Amino acid sequence: MSKIVAEQLVEMLIDAGVKRVYAVTGDSLNHFNDAVRKSGKIKWIHVRHEEVGAYAAAAEAELDGFAVCAGSCGPGHVHLINGLYDAHRSHVPLLAIASTINTDEMGMDYFQETNTIKLFDDCSHYNQMIVNAEQAPRIIQTAIQHALSKKGVSVIGLPGDVSQLPAVETHTSTQFFHCKPVIRPSDNELHSLASAINSCPKITIYCGIGAEHAHAQVVQLAKHLQAPVGYSFRGKMSIQPNNPYEIGMTGLLGQPSAYHSMHEADLVLLLGTDFPYDKFMPEKNKIIQIDTSAERLGRRANLHLGLCGDIADTIDALLPLLKEKTDSSFLNAQLDFYEKVKANMLTYVKEQGKEDNIQPEYVAHTIDALASHNAIFTVDTGMTCVWGARFIHGTGERKMLGSFNHGSMANAMPMAIGAALAHPERQVIAMCGDGGLSMLLGDLATIQQYQIPVKIIVFNNRALGMVKVEMQVIGLPDNETDMVNPDFSRIAQAMGFQGLNVHSPEEVEPALKQAFTHPGPFLLNIFTNPNALAMPPKVEFAQVVGMAKSMTKLMLGGKMEEVLDTIKSNYKHLKESL
Repeated sequence: MSKIVAEQLVEMLIDAGVKRVYAVTGDSLNHFNDAVRKSGKIKWIHVRHEEVGAYAAAAEAELDGFAVCAGSCGPGHVHLINGLYDAHRSHVPLLAIASTINTDEMGMDYFQETNTIKLFDDCSHYNQMIVNAEQAPRIIQTAIQHALSKKGVSVIGLPGDVSQLPAVETHTSTQFFHCKPVIRPSDNELHSLASAINSCPKITIYCGIGAEHAHAQVVQLAKHLQAPVGYSFRGKMSIQPNNPYEIGMTGLLGQPSAYHSMHEADLVLLLGTDFPYDKFMPEKNKIIQIDTSAERLGRRANLHLGLCGDIADTIDALLPLLKEKTDSSFLNAQLDFYEKVKANMLTYVKEQGKEDNIQPEYVAHTIDALASHNAIFTVDTGMTCVWGARFIHGTGERKMLGSFNHGSMANAMPMAIGAALAHPERQVIAMCGDGGLSMLLGDLATIQQYQIPVKIIVFNNRALGMVKVEMQVIGLPDNETDMVNPDFSRIAQAMGFQGLNVHSPEEVEPALKQAFTHPGPFLLNIFTNPNALAMPPKVEFAQVVGMAKSMTKLMLGGKMEEVLDTIKSNYKHLKESL
């Protein structure tokens, strides 16, 4: 029997290095599912919700360069869209197979019919439907090539009847090309860049994920210029380690040290970052941005120069043109301030908290101390993102994954699934909020079914913590942000793996050690302080007024105890920020 289109697709995925497909099977996907089974070289991972599959695939793709998820017709592939948005905005090479109804029913408002072109067009670089067997190999190759080259999502619409047609060989290429060109500014642009740098005595370097593979060059540049180095959340794991010039992060999750350094510098170099929080950018000094995607230049700050280049390639070409700076006074001042900031951050680590009000800073600090040197961390959007940003340190081998661009809830546990399946040899730790975990709780069953040895740490503050703060700083009393949670440890046990509640600070370290040394999946449900705040490096006066208004409204509403707990829990942070 000749092979069918679905089998041809699987063969091409194998050639592209695919090891897994994350999906919920059904109707229009069934021939593809069977082709995966018969191949023996790709594993079908049966997630409970397609959104989980998309997030898991996104994590695998970010770690290993490419991955695949799939959804059946109608509601099945619609569920993929949040994870696809996240992958696309994070520039992660991902292929989504969106199977559809049979071609003879299209356009007739048939059961589970959707328009995949309209549906996925905003979260993909390539988005086409295969309508006959002749198209299939060319569309598959083009879709994968787009994902690899443009670093984003490609979507293939695959009707159920087309998937079972006899395959047709193509006269065009079925190879996939992993191109790594040298990208740097022109010689004239490099001389202009060098001239600007040489004329400024105080320089701060700020790096994003685009500088991930330029650690050595960034450190060399910082040494040459006696310049402090800040970084974005996504840049932290690659830029922080073994870097004597690092001064932390800025932005909503960052520290005052990086904010201060960027504002005190004569020149700020933005390297491989599209940092979105323009209110944290300085306005009175020179800013130069370098990025491989020239379309990003200038949209976050008023630039003195905007240049297109890979960071490693650009620094290699730039260094011979730069004068070596010997005055380290600016650098030393920023490093001294950073030491004070780090000491202040340890205040709440040392206090640890009390029964059912464990300080989340202490939990994150202890996770950092006990986790392996090459652990993969996943963090939910919200307060756990803050604790991960501030207390998990890079080693040069660790990775941290999250919904840093799309900002979606519930991503940590699904991303941990993809990370652990792709790298079973590494420790994978999911730092989950209770709100995030609740949203996709059913896929704990996936973890049990495949015995995925993830360590799920629930920061259970019984609230949508970040939303609560957002409401308060604009003067609103938080409303319907509280959560009445189930016993997450018992849910883990009901799913078939170990779960444990942690109520007091004394239990945190032994519980984490137990979880980290356990060979299989483990869930720790840690009852953290619901009033712990994460102050940004710069607090606006309007935010202070908003918080005061919110506290007043809560008091008038009879919630005096909550107000006092919030003030008491965060007095030192509030005092420093003001």
